[in-house]
Amino acid sequence: MKIYFAGSIRGGRGDREIYFKIIEILSKYGTVLTEHVGRESISSYGEVNFTEQYIYQRDVEWIDESDVVIAEITTPSLGVGYEIGYAEAKNKRILCLYRELEPGKKTSAMLAGNNHVEVKNYSSIEELPTFFDSFFNDKNNGGRF
Repeated sequence: MKIYFAGSIRGGRGDREIYFKIIEILSKYGTVLTEHVGRESISSYGEVNFTEQYIYQRDVEWIDESDVVIAEITTPSLGVGYEIGYAEAKNKRILCLYRELEPGKKTSAMLAGNNHVEVKNYSSIEELPTFFDSFFNDKNNGGRF
């Protein structure tokens, strides 16, 4: 199982430690192609040793190669939104994770209202294995993996 994990980089790195923990949990289900998203060495400037064209090409190739896309969407990110849209166009299974940090604040209707995207609200990392077990063991996933 190849997993593409998406989380904000240039949109803000406040959730980096959460990304790291999510990637750690996801690695029990398969190979996480984007482990770098959780690294402390990546700042909001992104991967400074690569060109933007290289990063774009590499990331779309990883999405193409992946079986599923898991995105942490609490911190809004144009890049993560693009990755989700690209993954949907490629008919990938998509799970988005969202923490409601402020009462009443909700995720985008473009994700929450999309039947091709599964959105799960969570309040702690401890909840995620249950979501992942359900997502990865879903027998009604259209035979996509």
